Amino acid sequence: MLSPQLIEAIGYLASFLVVLSFSMRSVVRLRIASLCGGLVYTLYGALISSWPIMITNLIVVALNVWNLRREFSPQRDLGAVPIEPSAPFLADFLRTHLDDIRHSQPDFAIDDSHTGFVLMRDGMPAGAVLGNVHGRSFDVQLDYVLPQYRDSRLGAWFYGTRPASVRALGVDQFTARATTPVHTAYLKSVGFVTDGDIWRRSAGS
Repeated sequence: MLSPQLIEAIGYLASFLVVLSFSMRSVVRLRIASLCGGLVYTLYGALISSWPIMITNLIVVALNVWNLRREFSPQRDLGAVPIEPSAPFLADFLRTHLDDIRHSQPDFAIDDSHTGFVLMRDGMPAGAVLGNVHGRSFDVQLDYVLPQYRDSRLGAWFYGTRPASVRALGVDQFTARATTPVHTAYLKSVGFVTDGDIWRRSAGS
């Protein structure tokens, strides 16, 4: 039998996890923290024999599991919409998030020669990819995803699955340059490998 003090500590831990989830910008991390909080709260409810707490938090757990499965489902509603680098929407999007962009890609500067895509998630803008096509290679100048979607594998989907708008470019390789540890870690996570000072990734691999 657990002591009353330990049972109370479990309740505090559950509360902490729930509060922590609300502080997270990433949708995936929010769901995971909320899931853990729901599980611990369910245990707490069982220890104090409170059916309302148990039932409520089992529902919370089920909803978080359902949303996490949807988050990583191959049937996610993702898109890459071609956009001109001079488009007012793109200019406004980049200006709004410029400080965050500079954190990982400080040397980025938009150019009229860029080929651009707005990354979409459930019909809403979630990021942008800009670069230059050189033969069968796409040289990535910017790969930016909003903080709340960075655990959703948008980059891996863009470079691996390649939507029709990207396949239409006729490229079979992506290249990029990393100037910060944050960007280096990101490129590794989406399948790029280093080749001197250039990072490369085969399209669709």
